[in-house]
Amino acid sequence: MQNGFPPPGTKELNVGVVGCGVMGRGIMQIAALAGAMVYMVDSREGAAQAAHEALLSTFDTLAGKGKLAAEDAAAAGKRLVACNSLEDLRPCHVVVEAIVEDLAAKKSLFGTLEGIVDAGAILASNTSSLSVTAIAAGLQHPERVAGFHFFNPVPLMRIVEVIGGFLTQPAVTDYLLALGRQWGHTAVLAKDTPGFIVNHAGRGYGTEGLRLLAEGVCSVPVLDAILRDTAGFRLGPCELLDLTGLDVSHPVMESIYHQYYEEPRFRPQVLTRQMLAAGALGRKAGHGFYRYGADGKKEATDEPQQQHGPLPSSVWLSQERPELAERIAVLVTAAGVQIESGARPGDHALCIVTPLGEDATTCCVREGLDAARTVAVESLLDLSRRRVLMTTPGTSAETLAMACAVFGATGVPVSVIRDSAGLVTQRVVAHIVNIACEIAQQQIADPQDIDRAVVLGLGYPIGPLAWGDQLGPATVLAILKNLEQQTGDTRYRPSPWLQRRALLGLPLYHKEI
Repeated sequence: MQNGFPPPGTKELNVGVVGCGVMGRGIMQIAALAGAMVYMVDSREGAAQAAHEALLSTFDTLAGKGKLAAEDAAAAGKRLVACNSLEDLRPCHVVVEAIVEDLAAKKSLFGTLEGIVDAGAILASNTSSLSVTAIAAGLQHPERVAGFHFFNPVPLMRIVEVIGGFLTQPAVTDYLLALGRQWGHTAVLAKDTPGFIVNHAGRGYGTEGLRLLAEGVCSVPVLDAILRDTAGFRLGPCELLDLTGLDVSHPVMESIYHQYYEEPRFRPQVLTRQMLAAGALGRKAGHGFYRYGADGKKEATDEPQQQHGPLPSSVWLSQERPELAERIAVLVTAAGVQIESGARPGDHALCIVTPLGEDATTCCVREGLDAARTVAVESLLDLSRRRVLMTTPGTSAETLAMACAVFGATGVPVSVIRDSAGLVTQRVVAHIVNIACEIAQQQIADPQDIDRAVVLGLGYPIGPLAWGDQLGPATVLAILKNLEQQTGDTRYRPSPWLQRRALLGLPLYHKEI
């Protein structure tokens, strides 16, 4: 640092944390364990002392479980200082605010701190959605203000976004990046844009899931089951929204949508606004997309069982996408059903199409198939845990029952959805990849940092850019172009980052010179 601060790992570093709530306590915990003196302040009477006692108890618990040496727990406890006022932060080299997510409150706090701490001290905001530039505006030294965004629970979510405002000195963000790493976190640098990296990238999962519900493609439990089993998400989008709480999630969806001047990629849905108005917030309220018992556990909601009929005499597979047909052929063979080899299906064959970004109807009409005998199958991602079938509006009940018998023959669950451009999984994943590509295109963050932040901050099974490379940029591009054409919605317009790399045969990680 230009101001001669102690290096992040030294005992001489003094860190102030304003706000002794859950986030503030988490930051205090990792800072003290990493060797910093931590000065704790809160405007609520007794809150700093309560946080001090709670952290001492946490250190003792960690030591009792063998996760922390007893001497390290004792030493960390001695580095906690419960303060009576902001004036006690005078010796701090870095002050992190973790107060209410309100721009006026943060600006007022930093304005007060400017008159207390040294002129070279860093003022860091744990804001998750507010502009760092706006927080620093009007200060005497806006160049020393930066975002230092941790995720809850801080000790377990080992990712921190460091955000430079328009006037922030690079030395400030460099120092915070080093400090975050010394505190045991993966620190990534982001531009001061709405949602930074993680909350920006996270717009794809929930909003696209909600759009599928709005279109009546499937039910809530079916949507969640499909995305857990075929894409590997830990929670379905509705389960995740219930866990976070719509009082938190919906305002963030609306905020980022409006901050990006109604960017269609981030468009929320009416459903969550209605649920918020009804108080159906999720787990904390006992009901949301699901209902929860007094113990907070989700009440069982069984997916409707699909009726399995007799196996068909034969199956005809569309060869429009041979690589996808080959994957489906393995499942048909495992069921013991003959696959027809002709260019046209026989009179009694079950007809299978494998859309990419299209609906079953379009595939059926283009190939001149009998809609009553046609079913689409999701063929792009994991087929081992769940098979997803999509009917045309004309698919007969007999055909659907035969298709369920084929794809459920080995005991794997079968989900059935209504006709939809892009089915469920490919549509959601392509949307997630596209948003990550646009983050890279806007140079909000380094491509590798985008993936690191998303995996650690959102718990996705793989980073979105790596996911796009795994599927193939050309495949993701085809899905998005077809989605845009079929829906007429610019929500699905491909990012230039994706388009150019797909056309050139380059990976999505590839950066220009």
